Amino acid sequence: MSRRRTTEVIACLDVHPNAGEIRAILSRLPCLPDSALPLLASAWHNTTLLAEGRRRALEPDSPLVVEVLACFETVQSLYAEEIRGGEDYLTVDPEVTSTALKAIRDAIAAAYARPVLTEAEHAALMLAWRSVYPTDLVADPDLGVRAGDVTALLSALPRLAARCHDAGAAGEYASILMAGSVADEEIRCAARDEAWHAAILTSKRRVWQLIRRSGTESITRYCTICRQRRRDEDTTRVLTLCIDAACGLVVAGALEEDIVDVLTAPVSCLLPAQRPASGS
Repeated sequence: MSRRRTTEVIACLDVHPNAGEIRAILSRLPCLPDSALPLLASAWHNTTLLAEGRRRALEPDSPLVVEVLACFETVQSLYAEEIRGGEDYLTVDPEVTSTALKAIRDAIAAAYARPVLTEAEHAALMLAWRSVYPTDLVADPDLGVRAGDVTALLSALPRLAARCHDAGAAGEYASILMAGSVADEEIRCAARDEAWHAAILTSKRRVWQLIRRSGTESITRYCTICRQRRRDEDTTRVLTLCIDAACGLVVAGALEEDIVDVLTAPVSCLLPAQRPASGS
């Protein structure tokens, strides 16, 4: 079967003809249970057809290939602990996880490149993924009982990146920096450690990692007006306070309210004035 080619340039995911399959795969990544990793690993076997399909899927002119490579980096960061191994709470062998990630990356590449792949190439790259997830279903990550606050906080981060041209964002940034300067860092770090332990117990480790990655990209991205990127100590401090708060909010239902308050107090200017108690 000849290779199928698109006649139109695909500029973004919203206009991608295979957006449904792409979103279904990406949405599962932070929600993937440990039990799925051995299944993906056992179903993945490299073949000549698979290698050729992968090569074509990752060619420079393939649809949104830069976005595909960014997704690969995200996958690697979400499963970095599983690859390193050594922690008591890890249940999957690092080699098994490493093979499972190959199956995941092939599925991502296939979904994005479907318009330029043959049906056989697409099917080969998707084979291991489809053996575990035969249908497309968008699975939203569980952001917990304070999901609204998590969303509000993460949505505010891109605004902080443009603070040089947004007086309101500049004021919020300064408020966070000031609050962070008077916070007891030892108590704050202890609260973050408690939140991380809660993430382990509630199987939200990958959601935690996704928040940290997406938050970092949001606040350190280029300002859309002056095209400047900031990586100074103050930006790092504000970023740390915001991300720690968002991660604490994700597991708020499993923490004492005062622990959540320690983490969210420095960024209170970014949160709705009326919020439910963490135990509600």
